Amino acid sequence: MRYYILIFTLFVIVPSLFSAEKGKIEVPLRFDRYYSYAEVTEALQVLHKAYPELTRLEVVGKSEEGREIYALTINNPKTGNDLSKPGVYVDGNIHGNEIQAGEVCLYYANLLLTKYGENDKITKVVDKNAHYIIPVVNVDGRYHFFTDGNTPHSNRGLRVPRDDDGDALFDEDPYDDLDGDGSITQMRIKDPLGAYKVDPEDKRILIHVKPEEKGEFTLLGYEGIDNDNDGKLNEDGEGYLDANRNWGYNWMPSYVQSGAGNFPLSGLGTKAINDYITARPNIIIGFAFHNNGGMWLRVPSEKTTFMDPADVAAYDVIGKEALKITPGYVYQPSYDLYPTYGDFDSHLFFVHGVFSFVGELFQREQETYRENANKPQQVADEANLAREQLKFNDRLAQGELYKEWKKFKHPTYGEIEIGGWVKMSSRLPHPFMLPELVHRNASVVLLAAENTPEIKMEVFEVKKIGEDLHQVRVRLQNKNGLPSMSANAVKTKLYPQDRLKILGGKVVAGGRLIDARINKVTYKEKKPEIQFLSVNSYGVVEFQFLIEGKGEITFNYESAKAKGTSAQVKL
Repeated sequence: MRYYILIFTLFVIVPSLFSAEKGKIEVPLRFDRYYSYAEVTEALQVLHKAYPELTRLEVVGKSEEGREIYALTINNPKTGNDLSKPGVYVDGNIHGNEIQAGEVCLYYANLLLTKYGENDKITKVVDKNAHYIIPVVNVDGRYHFFTDGNTPHSNRGLRVPRDDDGDALFDEDPYDDLDGDGSITQMRIKDPLGAYKVDPEDKRILIHVKPEEKGEFTLLGYEGIDNDNDGKLNEDGEGYLDANRNWGYNWMPSYVQSGAGNFPLSGLGTKAINDYITARPNIIIGFAFHNNGGMWLRVPSEKTTFMDPADVAAYDVIGKEALKITPGYVYQPSYDLYPTYGDFDSHLFFVHGVFSFVGELFQREQETYRENANKPQQVADEANLAREQLKFNDRLAQGELYKEWKKFKHPTYGEIEIGGWVKMSSRLPHPFMLPELVHRNASVVLLAAENTPEIKMEVFEVKKIGEDLHQVRVRLQNKNGLPSMSANAVKTKLYPQDRLKILGGKVVAGGRLIDARINKVTYKEKKPEIQFLSVNSYGVVEFQFLIEGKGEITFNYESAKAKGTSAQVKL
């Protein structure tokens, strides 16, 4: 609690929950606020302008409403072209309401650039890796979440018109911000036969009545009117295509997977980002940030898919350490949450060979108001949780997260009351909690960048075994936790394996050295001067060659996702 009070003192002095005082965005960026879509764009432009030698800013594509999807590349060209290095991909806000995911991406970019040359660890990953950052995938959703009235859960999908209620009209009955306050909250009406009564401890809370009790209120749902006169409220809102169910791997139609769209990659943004990733085959690790639950999710997204133990072990290198960086999170396969089809993380892993994580960010149980925040509530019922959340709102958020119930004249129901949790609550941390959240999660991305494959090669034995004939042994060693290729990519031949090529001399024979002590070698039958391989997590691969001739021999290692290297020896 003392920690939260300190963070509050440092960061909460802002005029509103939505953003800090309007003005020119400067580097370093601020993370005691949320950036609108326009401000995210400006922030990326400011970072690029401040660090032109390390960045490239480009438009990946445009959304259904014509907004631009920006990607920022961070790479030091003095240490090589970005495509020659292990790529780290980071995106956020694939669901329009999940705005703090974009803030994590911005923070990661800001961290790498502002600390480059000052912090040794950060300098190394900027020099060693290429970083591809798309803070906002669902640009229309983010724009409308800030601009329009919303619940904490609305404006999630891409804005592809859909007839939700089967009346041949599209998106004609959305939520209505009846009181014009920018949030869609609850409606309730006094009703002696209702299922709810006022909580005796806090009149803002409604609790279920017991069978023998008289009711006081009926909940009518979120703010709205019957726009299409079909007797229903809010049943045909904006969109809906779920940008995290529209990818190519294991896509299923909408009768199996809600929000899937008419066909894979039918969303303009999903298609553009897939093209962007396809053009960067060096990407080896990817993070897609979402907003709620406190989880690190890995593939597979449904139980029937087999995962090679070597790939699970590589995931564990990051996932198990991530739990220590983000205390309270869980690390698990995606299907342990619920099964999905056409999801982005599966597409990254099974189509592009990228180790992919979903980061679910906010844990609402951190909104505590008690002496020992680490101690669970003694009686964890729904009313007790609501009481504590309201006290958190009152004392730490200064009432910004909850709208008090107020009377309203509804055109259908007559006199009702409107109130409840506002759109910037429930799934989003208050801005005073944001700095720690973005830093911890960006630190996990940094951990992953540090663990991208780093292959060292050495010629560790040269022996003359005949007139003009030498036996040469070469070792390739990965000092880091991610392999040069996933086991799945090797098994399914997803793309060409790493290659070891020998230039100079005549390679009479060559192959994998299985046991140097007994000279056990699996020789390659054809073209022994080219060997195919992958190097596991913390792995070692050794080769033996019989080379005829004299002079300089060069060994070149090439990989799609690990930086190449070479070694020379003179025979």
